Amino acid sequence: MEDLRYPIGKYVFNEEISRETIDTWIEEIYNTPTKLRQAVQNLGDNQLDTPYRPEGWTIRQVIHHLVDSHMNSYVRFKLALTEDNPTIKPYSEDRWAELPDSKLPIEISLDLLGALHKRWVYVLRNISPTELKKTFQHPDSGEITLEQNIGLYDWHCRHHIAHITSLRKRLNW
Repeated sequence: MEDLRYPIGKYVFNEEISRETIDTWIEEIYNTPTKLRQAVQNLGDNQLDTPYRPEGWTIRQVIHHLVDSHMNSYVRFKLALTEDNPTIKPYSEDRWAELPDSKLPIEISLDLLGALHKRWVYVLRNISPTELKKTFQHPDSGEITLEQNIGLYDWHCRHHIAHITSLRKRLNW
């Protein structure tokens, strides 16, 4: 039986991270805005306001969440690149998904995600191997290297797009 919450499986950290792996992850982050647009193409408001699973977020909330999460990650990268192991501030994803802006038209977040990913990927493609080892401190998860976080966000992109594409497949949209 398919786990609707984790359609591609839970994130698994691989301790052996090669430059080739990092480049593959960065390419996924680069392609995510296009893949997301394709995943929601021709969906109407009723479909966008359908939860991807029982008691889950709607597709619209997933799209807005991607921007919220990736903006936070981008800032975390910049903090780690400019400070010594900064402690980052977590945020309440579920509460953010209930704020009024989570009901806005998706085009706003699709545009923002595209612009954000252009900047983020530019940074990712231009940091040195030494900088990839820089860290930030997450109050719940502990110390995280930038290379680990690139892998997490590669998964995060694929994870949420799969929420949308698997719902479309199940409902034959």
